Amino acid sequence: MRWNLALLLIAAAPAWARGSTSAWVEVRSPHFTVVTDAGDKQGRRVADQFERMRWVFQKLFPQSDVDPIAPVVVIAVKNKKGLEPLEPEAYRGKDKLALTGLFQRTPDRNYILMRLDAQGSHPWSTIYHEYTHLELGSGIEWLPLWLNEGLAEFFENTEIRDKDVLLGEPSENNLLYLQQHSLIPLPVLFRVDAASPYYHEEQQGSMFYAESWALVHYLETTDAREHTQRVSTYIRLISQNQDPVVAGKEAFGDLTELEETLENYIRRGQYTYFRLTSAAYSYFRVTTASMPGQEAPFDVQALTSPEADAIRADFLAGGGRTADARALLSSVLQADPTNVQALETMGQLEMRGEHLEEAKKWYQQVLTVDQRDYRAHYYSAVLRMMQGSTSDDVESDLRTAIQLNPHFAPAYDRLAALYANRRTNLEEAHRLDLRAVQLDPGSLNYRLNTANVLMMLGRYPDALSVLKVAQQMAKTPLEAAVVQRLVGKVNDVWAHAGHAHP
Repeated sequence: MRWNLALLLIAAAPAWARGSTSAWVEVRSPHFTVVTDAGDKQGRRVADQFERMRWVFQKLFPQSDVDPIAPVVVIAVKNKKGLEPLEPEAYRGKDKLALTGLFQRTPDRNYILMRLDAQGSHPWSTIYHEYTHLELGSGIEWLPLWLNEGLAEFFENTEIRDKDVLLGEPSENNLLYLQQHSLIPLPVLFRVDAASPYYHEEQQGSMFYAESWALVHYLETTDAREHTQRVSTYIRLISQNQDPVVAGKEAFGDLTELEETLENYIRRGQYTYFRLTSAAYSYFRVTTASMPGQEAPFDVQALTSPEADAIRADFLAGGGRTADARALLSSVLQADPTNVQALETMGQLEMRGEHLEEAKKWYQQVLTVDQRDYRAHYYSAVLRMMQGSTSDDVESDLRTAIQLNPHFAPAYDRLAALYANRRTNLEEAHRLDLRAVQLDPGSLNYRLNTANVLMMLGRYPDALSVLKVAQQMAKTPLEAAVVQRLVGKVNDVWAHAGHAHP
């Protein structure tokens, strides 16, 4: 997780292929790209709200890097009709939970899908909810869903005003639903996962989200009032691979009593929340210039239909809807054979299907169109490495990717792996891995690769020091087992080296 949650205590063609006949525009702000069919004015407002929420997290967690490595692309559609063609399969069909937004992470981009026809007292709640998922970073992959979604629900009613920010305001919809239905037993709630009906079906899903919000709201506000750290304790136990129910009992006490307390908390209907005071107005004047009467410093350009469809196809591909993505990409490339986004996504699809030669062809087409595309250089090298190559061409492509994008951590890591495979330039390989870790400190794999290079250099104590950190980062039994195997390997090689060279 990129930030410490304890700090909260501070306060023909298929119908979907042309989902909308509206013109699409792209709005770029300093930290976000918004693609929308709702016009440039609405696109600016969406980008502005994301910039504001980014500021809130930056203010709450000043020691953390709130910006992810991969760019953030927001697909903001006008209404349900525009969102339905892009929904994951798990949400499609009768009696499924109606989505208003979705966060999706891919190797190259962070996508946020949202609809803009929200109603109620918090019209930007979808933005704030999905942005919280983005800030949770790798926590999405190991944090229990009730806490993951509960935190997003907690932040979604954030109210950003000129002089202050209100955090954790009660959710009217969640309260109404909770008052009309019985709570999910906490042991059940704690074990809900992505395959559970509680996460996808309309009625059960609504209750899951509402109860997750209520429990997080209760725990966070009482922790702040009583100066306790139950949420932080629970997260620490989960990070140590503790069972979510067992961790709940240790962090929260008797779960039956907690459930009764939660029911009383909901019935009482009295809720406190946090107020963040700051010169928010001054900040926004300087960084976004988006207050009334000022021109926002956003770059806006119209998108052609193929350009918009290529972005939507990439989102579909990242969400596992491969057949639909291919169909839409085929349409894009028929209209525009040089569309770089479509060519790259085709390369990704072939790569995931382990059709390495086909994938290489797609990335070569990208480089024919744009020699400065760092992703194409990177994946061209990776594909050849997957086929066992350690050629100079591989090294050249990786170095070019680094030159074109010095902040792209995977290229440093793969170049280090290339040198490790060659058993040459190991000191440089170590420096490259350190740079990858610096750029993406949450990556367990980069730590493992660093330890492997240190072992090859004969720096066994240093390798074990790196692996000690990796053991603390491992959040699943599989990750823990991988780290432990490498620890054993380092110890074995060290013992053998000590015997051979006393």
